[in-house]
Amino acid sequence: MDEPTVSVVIPAYNEEHYLPKYLPSVLASLEVWETSTGLRGEVIVVDNASTDATAAVAARLGARVVTEPERGIGRARNAGATAAQGDYLVFIDADVEFPLYGIRDAMQAMTLRWCVGGAIQPEYEPTKRGTRLLVWAWALYRRHRGGAQGVTQFCTREAFFAVCGYRPELYMSEDVEFFARLTKLGELRGQPVTYLPHLRVRPSNRRFETWSSWRMYWWCNPITANLLRSSRRFWRHWYDTTVR
Repeated sequence: MDEPTVSVVIPAYNEEHYLPKYLPSVLASLEVWETSTGLRGEVIVVDNASTDATAAVAARLGARVVTEPERGIGRARNAGATAAQGDYLVFIDADVEFPLYGIRDAMQAMTLRWCVGGAIQPEYEPTKRGTRLLVWAWALYRRHRGGAQGVTQFCTREAFFAVCGYRPELYMSEDVEFFARLTKLGELRGQPVTYLPHLRVRPSNRRFETWSSWRMYWWCNPITANLLRSSRRFWRHWYDTTVR
């Protein structure tokens, strides 16, 4: 069998309950691309030191499972990229409803537009008024400062390793920092990153709905996320007792 052309990397920590809901949307999107091209892709779930049945559930659903024993989403994404066989990489969070044509359009962007990579922006749907304001503030911040969240980012394998992947010592905003370096690489090569504005990925609202608005403001504002992004201690609740 031919080796995969595209590798989808999904970091996962204790996601046994969310993978059955969201992973099928990624697999369906990959199947659409495979059917239209005759090529093959793969989905890699990186089990990031889970204490539940994440690995077993991912394998049962049809993903290839890779293990990263040290907690950290940057480390998990890097482990998936290292294990990937495809020349193109798509990084997707584990609790994301992925659009049916997401893989197809991301691959077209990289192969036909000659870009180093890009992103699909998230569409959050929080019910709390205060949280909706925070989501709006982040959208405004990204609009004026550029960048993209790691909810869905994609790039060529060569570009990923050219910028040395995600910084494993960052515990927050590692996705924004990675995308900034990818953007600079694209500018230098004349292959700028691209966004797919006609598509949206829909992350779950688990943290928005469980945490209070003041807690979301404290943990999830751009200033805190950037100034303290290297502090494992500060983000311990995000990693160790995060909502599942």
